Amino acid sequence: MTNFTLATEHPVIIPSKQVHLDGILFVPKNAEGIVLFVHGSGSSRFSVRNKQVAHVLNEANLATLLFDLLTPEEEVVDDQTRELRFNIEFLASRLIDATDWCSKQLITQSLQIGYFGSSTGGGAALVAAANKENLIKAVVSRGGRPDLADQSLAHVKAPTLLIVGGNDDAVIEMNQSAMEKMHCIKKMEIVPGATHLFEESGTLDQVSHLAKMWFTRFLKKEP
Repeated sequence: MTNFTLATEHPVIIPSKQVHLDGILFVPKNAEGIVLFVHGSGSSRFSVRNKQVAHVLNEANLATLLFDLLTPEEEVVDDQTRELRFNIEFLASRLIDATDWCSKQLITQSLQIGYFGSSTGGGAALVAAANKENLIKAVVSRGGRPDLADQSLAHVKAPTLLIVGGNDDAVIEMNQSAMEKMHCIKKMEIVPGATHLFEESGTLDQVSHLAKMWFTRFLKKEP
């Protein structure tokens, strides 16, 4: 168990089997929950889009952990072979290890845990949420691939929000199909004019707001 200085960014190292993963942890002074970010292929803990969403969550008294799903050596291999970026079970196992690390390191805060997944990270987040069904209290997917969670979808208990760009037709269909297989509290929000990466002006602001509302609703501590 580690005592982290509140309201300060901390570089952290997360053990996962035989490797260690780099992360960035921020815990507000009055944190009411923590959100673990699960990025998509080709991204990292330095994702500009995820950092923007994380900042909005921090202002809403939610702690955040942005971390790398792959080691630098694995990134080199994946850039050449693409063998890991769609290995959802493998990515979910990394997320589960990060979740276990958070549970131990932040035990004094007793924070409720949520996941924010992007692209393939959305699928990994749902697989991990199904595995940690009694621990994970909320999931938000941005332009995610929940269809990749496959058989895990029916076992997700955490309230799940699927956010999709209005111009991302193929992913809209994938999210709709996946949502039909889920039995938890679930909702899909379509952001008008947005494409897959939400690069259009103001679209990521909408994502941040939707995520903030979902997480504050389901991660807030009981009075």
